[in-house]
Formats: sequence, structure tokens, C-alpha cells
Amino acid sequence: MIAIFCLISWRIFWLTMANRTAPAEPPRCALTKLEISLLDHIVKDREPCSQKTLSHYLVKIARLGGYLARASDPPPGNTVMWRGMTRLTDITLGAVTMANICG
Repeated sequence: MIAIFCLISWRIFWLTMANRTAPAEPPRCALTKLEISLLDHIVKDREPCSQKTLSHYLVKIARLGGYLARASDPPPGNTVMWRGMTRLTDITLGAVTMANICG
């Protein structure tokens, strides 16, 4: 159990730091295609964005965790990312389960 928690906490910390150090990277370097498509469907963009970067999707994950993404807010931290990843994981599991049941 500790090993699993270490892997989960490492991914959340890595995503938080990637948002700060490499925000312009493509989202596929950290997220799966399913996670990207679910985020596009569930968390609507506040303004049209032509180039969707890793930072764009990590802010969407943070918004799932309660981050308000105002202009004056600092970058999302580990706790907000953890809450957002928890919700995204639940949504992903639900989508996979429904795909297996229906198709």
C-alpha cells in the first residue's frame, strides 16, 4: 500500500512541478488520450484557446480540485492537484466502466 501511495504522490508532485517548469509541453507527455478528452468534455474553457498545452490541462485538473484560476491566483499546489486528480481518476474509471458495459 505504501508503494502505491508513493507512486500516486510522485505523479501529483511531478504534475505540479511540470506546470511550473515546462508549461508549454504537449499534454500527451503527462496525460493519456482518455484523460485529455474527458477534461475537454467536462471542464469547459473560459476563453477560446488555439494551442492547448500541458499547463492548460493541468489548470483544468486543478479546477476540478477547487482552483479558481483567477489572474491573481498563484499556480495550483499539490493539495489542489491531488483533489483534481482524485476526481479525474473517478471520472476516468466511470468512463471506462461504461465503455465496457455498453460496448
